[in-house]
Amino acid sequence: MENQEERSSCRRQRVVLFPLPFQGHINPMLQLANILYSKGFSITILHTNFNSFYTSNYPHFTFRPVLDTDPKDTNLSKLASQGVGDLLSGIMLLNQYGAVSFRQELDQMLIASKHQHEPIVCLITDALWHFTQSVADSLNLPRIVLRTSSLFCVLVYASIPVLDDQGYFNQVNSDLEERVSDIPVLKVKDVLKMRIKGQDDPAAKLLANMLKQTKASAGIVWNSFKELEESELLKIHQDFSIPSFLIGPFHKYFPASSSSLLEPDRSSITWLDHQAPNSVLYISFGSAVQLEEQDLLEVAHGLATSNQPFLWVMRPGLVKGSEWLELLPNGFLDEVGERGHIVKWAPQQEVLAHQATGAFWTHNGWNSTLESICEGVPMICSPFWGDQPLDARFMSDVLKVAVYLENGWRREEITSAIRRVLVDEEREDIRERARCLKEKVNVSLMKGGSSYESLESLVGFISSF
Repeated sequence: MENQEERSSCRRQRVVLFPLPFQGHINPMLQLANILYSKGFSITILHTNFNSFYTSNYPHFTFRPVLDTDPKDTNLSKLASQGVGDLLSGIMLLNQYGAVSFRQELDQMLIASKHQHEPIVCLITDALWHFTQSVADSLNLPRIVLRTSSLFCVLVYASIPVLDDQGYFNQVNSDLEERVSDIPVLKVKDVLKMRIKGQDDPAAKLLANMLKQTKASAGIVWNSFKELEESELLKIHQDFSIPSFLIGPFHKYFPASSSSLLEPDRSSITWLDHQAPNSVLYISFGSAVQLEEQDLLEVAHGLATSNQPFLWVMRPGLVKGSEWLELLPNGFLDEVGERGHIVKWAPQQEVLAHQATGAFWTHNGWNSTLESICEGVPMICSPFWGDQPLDARFMSDVLKVAVYLENGWRREEITSAIRRVLVDEEREDIRERARCLKEKVNVSLMKGGSSYESLESLVGFISSF
């Protein structure tokens, strides 16, 4: 632990952080802010009013709203009701038109910080806020990028032009099981599930700008750890000539902290307390994705016929237009009885750490995937889009700690997958590999471990500005 003089010295340095306004991006940014605060830095969080979080949970931070009015009147809350595509459009518009407003705000903060004898030493932004690089450059302020996905995902994103030239985004009638020649971990169907139509697709252009401006930044912070993606780290070092700091998993530094935008139902834990060890399937598809009604029915039928206990997070609106449970099959709740427990939201980290939890059926957002790895919990993977199918393939085919439901939502396959991770003989092999990964996480965070040392390097790096 640093001595008081070192902490006092750092506390006179302020770091400004700017997350993307989505649960999966807000969480790791606030976790990173907590980590840096514990190392003595003062913290300012910039935020939009879309998906605003409980700032009262962080009295030790300063919060400032930004980009709530802009030249194109981009209202993210209005776009949110129209779907993911419109939200992406909003992010792209703010990247295109937000620089002037953002520069004025940051310039005022820099002037004020000098008068307060607490200089702002760097800006840390979500990688998708790529416009902030030019703003930081104009103010001679170092910008560090936080990338909230896996390294493997970023390498695939960097390969989008090559994949497009080779025709992988248009192979609708080709063999979906075929392996991708340049990235043999992936199948053709994984590329299609990214929902990118080629390098001229708006989402692909956003990713290309993200990569370009990341390479122009001072460094990258990753919510991952070296032992999880060692070969991917070597490739990142080849492609990015800036420092990479793998200091994750972030949430392990402060396991009790939460920046959830939804209120968890504590009955989850009470119910788990009455279940046998490693017996429960925990099901949660994150805070944003939506199921089709038919898919929900397949999930329910698969759970019913598996005969295994389950804790199911069903957000209101999980199926578009639904209130909550009204779309479940008739008789489903009576059939499963006490074997099943359904909540609107759960304290996920606690659930995964609970001894009763035997497997996690997930959409494979990176935060959820990491949380499962940290607790040694095997996964069932049902990704939706973007980086999720890439994470799912990596978990199932590279690390072999997951069963991938890669052919959609079919009740027979769902039942089979549940039994594979909870009942059948192969569950022990999957569980053992998951336990080994958990141990690697713990070692990486100990003094002398890879994440511990990388965090020390990051603190020194920021302090040197």
